[in-house]
Amino acid sequence: MKKQVFSVEEIKRKLEQYCVYQDRCHKEVEKKLSEYNLIPEAKEYILLHLLQHNFLNEERFAKSFARGKFRIKKWGKQRIIRELKFRDISQYNIKTALKEIDDQEYITTLYELVEKKNESISETNIYKRKKKIIDFLNYRGWESNLIFEAVNEIVK
Repeated sequence: MKKQVFSVEEIKRKLEQYCVYQDRCHKEVEKKLSEYNLIPEAKEYILLHLLQHNFLNEERFAKSFARGKFRIKKWGKQRIIRELKFRDISQYNIKTALKEIDDQEYITTLYELVEKKNESISETNIYKRKKKIIDFLNYRGWESNLIFEAVNEIVK
């Protein structure tokens, strides 16, 4: 298969589109850039352009990532932190991103998840039932102390 050749300007436009479609982190953009086999100077030029023209903004990415994963996938803060660290997001931006999650909404969502999971489990043994719910929520990245509190309140 023949490799396509692009000018630096074409690659720059392609990456602008890539960033406009969805907020991206530096790691994703650098991975995409590496597909084009550019010289380091060209990569730097394109990254600098994306940063200067606000196509690439790590804080904005972290905030929208945290909001989206919490609201849509119902992830807990632990999982969101782990995923942001995996994407090499700075500690400052992770803290800022977590402020996007309203504390009251966070607790309400946890209790809704516990109730929903409790209804969907057919297990009759209360301890096994609790363990299944706790494992489910741990995987989703919710804090243990909050999980135990909610499970003990709802599952009786």
